[in-house]
Amino acid sequence: MGRDRESAAAADAGGRGGRTELNRPRYVTLPIILVLALIGYAYYVTVFCVIEDWLGLRTASGLGNAATFTAFAIMCLTTYAIAVLRDAGHVPSSFMPDMEDPQVVVHEIKRKGGDLRYCQKCSHYKPPRAHHCRVCKRCVLRMDHHCVWINNCVGHANYKVFFVFMLYTVIACIHSLALLLGFAYDVHKGQIHSGGSLKTSHIIYGVLLFPLTLAVSILLGWHIYLVAQNKTTIEHYEGVRATWLAKKAGNFYAHPYDLGTYENLVLVLGSNILCWICPTSSHIGSGLQFPSSYHSRLETMLPR
Repeated sequence: MGRDRESAAAADAGGRGGRTELNRPRYVTLPIILVLALIGYAYYVTVFCVIEDWLGLRTASGLGNAATFTAFAIMCLTTYAIAVLRDAGHVPSSFMPDMEDPQVVVHEIKRKGGDLRYCQKCSHYKPPRAHHCRVCKRCVLRMDHHCVWINNCVGHANYKVFFVFMLYTVIACIHSLALLLGFAYDVHKGQIHSGGSLKTSHIIYGVLLFPLTLAVSILLGWHIYLVAQNKTTIEHYEGVRATWLAKKAGNFYAHPYDLGTYENLVLVLGSNILCWICPTSSHIGSGLQFPSSYHSRLETMLPR
């Protein structure tokens, strides 16, 4: 009976990670407009100002850099659109935790009382790693955070594409920054083509690009750390508190979903390394339960 309920819940979640479309507002917000405008502005200045004024779009080096940056820009737009439009994953209405299922080792409970986590606002139990989003007004599977820049939660079904979007954004920013600095260096040394000069548009772009590159790189580094630890942002801060409480009581706290760096990467990015930079998500499962370190411990304890 427990597995039947689990199967029904997984089917209700839409097969692949609970990507059933809900009535979430699909409107374009100001932050989304700003991101799209920034991508378009960065592309225009990089290709038609920096590359054109420095290398020229008719040279092999200029054409090669323009084509490479265009590919990065397309990937940024593609992954960003998917992150905006893809449902983060919702808790199916038929979900019911099965305390008797031997395959489910981890059951998350409330800090006070020790009861199973139940959402009073959504009127259903919460699967492991799920949390209620006050903005989306629903529980999100493996919720990381609500991102205003995509007008969506970052959760089970769209976390990888959000991660890949940040990766392509950092690569594109570094590429653009390198071109801008190379152009400025040649202008300073007088080695630039005749008629070329550092214009106001280049300076304004540099003032915007450097802090943007730094900020997005820090954000990507943060999520690389989370992926390597198999944590969400919420779980990280909950773990900080749990570690402090455990240390205060003379105990030791370990994140239950940390399976080791490589296994953690595979769970989030997929088993095929070549697809780690692709916005695919066929490997993520239902999002109703996750392998934990307790599974591996039980496997080593069971007789063979």
